[in-house]
Amino acid sequence: MSRFRAVAWDIDGTLIDSEALHQRALVQSSAAFGVDLSDLPDEAFRGFHMHDVWKTLQPRFRKEVEQSAWLADIERHYVSQAGELLLSPGAIETVRALAERGIAQACVSNSGRAVVDANLDALGIRDMIAFSISLNDVSKGKPDPEPFREAARRFGLPPASVVAIEDSAAGAQSAKMAGLFVVGYAPSGAALDCDLLIASLPELLTLFDD
Repeated sequence: MSRFRAVAWDIDGTLIDSEALHQRALVQSSAAFGVDLSDLPDEAFRGFHMHDVWKTLQPRFRKEVEQSAWLADIERHYVSQAGELLLSPGAIETVRALAERGIAQACVSNSGRAVVDANLDALGIRDMIAFSISLNDVSKGKPDPEPFREAARRFGLPPASVVAIEDSAAGAQSAKMAGLFVVGYAPSGAALDCDLLIASLPELLTLFDD
């Protein structure tokens, strides 16, 4: 029997191909506040939570611009265009296969609650996950271990019995420091500091073979 009893999924870039929409929402909303971010490389903040993005970009904004207003505008842009999101290959099939095996699942994201909910609606997996954790639910986002520690706590399981699936260095670091078994999802073959590297999501199921 597998020693693993639950899966904590990252969402952005793992279950759903959302990085382009995140970048577009960031650039469009910042432009509305008078800041041109067209010089940023694609996926400049992959895996970062928005509080750290704000800290990096704040010097570009006028002093009167408030972080809360900027974040709210970004989320509005993202949610309004969430219908364009593409699911990662094999995402739904893998989540469903785990659910059929009785494996508890959750989603642990660095995005705010509105974005997490929009992603869950796009994925259509709410009935197969026990809970979701957004940036609004913790005091510190990834790469801090708090999000995955909270996931293990909510599962009521030892962290070592929970598998985290991550596509970013920040996410992998967060899960590793929290004591979870870390699976890096890297379809492009990129290197991640993890316990197991996979190129396709269905490969995850081998960890739960009897």
